[in-house]
Amino acid sequence: MANIRSPDRFVRMVLGIGLLQLAYFWLGSPWNWVAAAVGVILLVTAALRFCPLYRVIGVKACPAGTSRPWQRAVVALLLLGLAAGGSYASMFFSRKFFLEDFNAMNHFYKQTLFLTGKAQRDEAVANLDQLKPAFAAFVAKYSGYRPHDLKGDGKLVSDFETVNGILAAVEPLVRSGDLHQAHLDLEKVRPVFQDMFKRNGFSMLAVALVDFHDAMETILAAANAKDAAKLASLYPGVSDKLKVVEAEANDPEILAIRQALEDVHAAAQSGASETLPAKGETLKSSFVKVYLKRG
Repeated sequence: MANIRSPDRFVRMVLGIGLLQLAYFWLGSPWNWVAAAVGVILLVTAALRFCPLYRVIGVKACPAGTSRPWQRAVVALLLLGLAAGGSYASMFFSRKFFLEDFNAMNHFYKQTLFLTGKAQRDEAVANLDQLKPAFAAFVAKYSGYRPHDLKGDGKLVSDFETVNGILAAVEPLVRSGDLHQAHLDLEKVRPVFQDMFKRNGFSMLAVALVDFHDAMETILAAANAKDAAKLASLYPGVSDKLKVVEAEANDPEILAIRQALEDVHAAAQSGASETLPAKGETLKSSFVKVYLKRG
């Protein structure tokens, strides 16, 4: 016997949909299961217009609703809009917040990597000391909770373990060991993050910059060796990687990278080998400026 009136029924549907979205998009175990169970109960009782708890506490049966077809259609459209709009918004914002959390943590990684490459030990240690708790907090959050885009990622936890192992191994080198080796070891973290984003369908400037960086290093090595022929042969592949970056963003900072790449290529083609190291350094500096801010 129906004991749920129309306003109560509508509220139950709204809350049920909201709790299911909360469970799927925003909560980790075990709270996602609790929210999902309550949401299902609310939706089922609303659909049946019957609440067993009301029967227990003595709420009497109520007559069937007398709403008109157009009223029912409006309510259905409102509920459909809530389900579709809430799901889309949840997908968008859970992805956005994940990227913000990642970039906040990754900032300290990039700084540590950069500073070890510059042999600036004190600054590198200071950034490493901030990276460790930031990465631990990131892992703690996203090991138990997954935003929509990463729900099917079976490698995420193992990636966290890999990065954690690299950071643990490199810490003594950063603090008192070989900074060059520390820099090389820290470089191993980037491909792990890069693969994580790629396999989960993230198309973003940071991924493109990392791809370009790996190719750019081959150009820089040739420039430092003053090997114009090798540099010229590497240029097409590196240029293609930069085109991917330009497809994501093509503002003055990105244009500066392109100009520096074209300058070092032009020097190689003209046989001006002695200028290659300096032009390579300009290319690297223009890239680092962008990567530290937006990579």
